[in-house]
Amino acid sequence: MIHAHEFRHEGLTLRATVHLPYGDRPATVWPAVVFVHGFANNRMESRSFVLMARQLADAGCASVRFDLSGHGESDGDFFDVTITGEIAETRSVVRAVRGSDFADPDRIGLVGMSMGGVVAGIVAAEEPGVRAACLWSPAAVAPFEVGAGHLKGRDIGAEIGERGYFDADGHRMSPALVADIAGLDVYGRSRPYTGPVRIIHGDRDDIAPVCYARRYLDHYDGNAELEVVEGADHGWSTVPHRSRLHRSTLRFFLKTLLCPKDTF
Repeated sequence: MIHAHEFRHEGLTLRATVHLPYGDRPATVWPAVVFVHGFANNRMESRSFVLMARQLADAGCASVRFDLSGHGESDGDFFDVTITGEIAETRSVVRAVRGSDFADPDRIGLVGMSMGGVVAGIVAAEEPGVRAACLWSPAAVAPFEVGAGHLKGRDIGAEIGERGYFDADGHRMSPALVADIAGLDVYGRSRPYTGPVRIIHGDRDDIAPVCYARRYLDHYDGNAELEVVEGADHGWSTVPHRSRLHRSTLRFFLKTLLCPKDTF
């Protein structure tokens, strides 16, 4: 069962899609996964989130895919986007899902892709009650790259000085967003999370090199695992690689959300 839903956050409507297991019954609650999409993307994440949500539903797990503000169908302008704001929005959605009539509040998980993976890692640490987090190609490189004044080989400061914004693939990236990313303590803010974390990363990722994913393991306290997939790029753009990503994610949540808590 799939239906549209709207969340409210600080006067903005965040539009979403909710997937419930088929054959749902009144008063039934399920484990639930909240998906966080990547930079300048949307809640379909090139349909990868859709396909993953369907697999979770087949396994008896609900999920919520939502558009961050300034993205997809949600309110707001991309020029007003900050990572601080995305973290706050995701926390708000997680709280709403936890209080919904379909989700088991003790079995809430997160999936985040790219910059959404960075957001998910921080939200898991800062929003109480997240039971498990799966990070796809987390873009932990972003603060280092943007902090050095470059993005995709281009001079951020020069472009902002000329236009008042950085043109990020057709999106107006504001000076506030640049500063917010540059100052983001990805690892330090993710570190306090003690639940299970699976990081899945391709070794051919030229957007977020896998060495930045490895650094997460130095900051977590033994509760994280890194699965490096040979030949996979940042967007998991082949059928075998995307299938591997989805299988690994499903196995992770079968263990951490669909099993009793004391089994992991």
